[in-house]
Amino acid sequence: MSALTLKVALNLTAQALSAGRAISASPLTVAVLDSGGHLLALQREDGASLLRPAIAIGKAWGAIALGKGSRLLALEAQQRPTFFAALNGMGQGDIVPVPGGVLIRDDHGHVLGAIGISGDTSDIDEQCAISAVEAQGLQADTGVAV
Repeated sequence: MSALTLKVALNLTAQALSAGRAISASPLTVAVLDSGGHLLALQREDGASLLRPAIAIGKAWGAIALGKGSRLLALEAQQRPTFFAALNGMGQGDIVPVPGGVLIRDDHGHVLGAIGISGDTSDIDEQCAISAVEAQGLQADTGVAV
């Protein structure tokens, strides 16, 4: 696969929401972006709060923009908060440096896009993202070994 298709993006959102239901997660919002940072799919479960779409997109967008999963971005943001504050003023979108933004890679390690999830704890958001990516036969990249 050389590009993330709408069909795959919709499958990713459905799989992520299913993974969340399987563990009784709080209502989730799932965003899937292509490798250029463009939104392909966004689904918000009933009961998900108002800012969840923006947060989910921000997790995925940060991963694409910086080429690193948002778990690694969270660690870097702790060490360089001024840099991350400046990034949000420079970019086309806001970067949300907490776990839950996962790069989607093909079998050759090429970045196809990113998935961002918001709604539960960041660790659960990330767990649902990883589950969705792997269920599609793709590689999930959080930025660090989990």
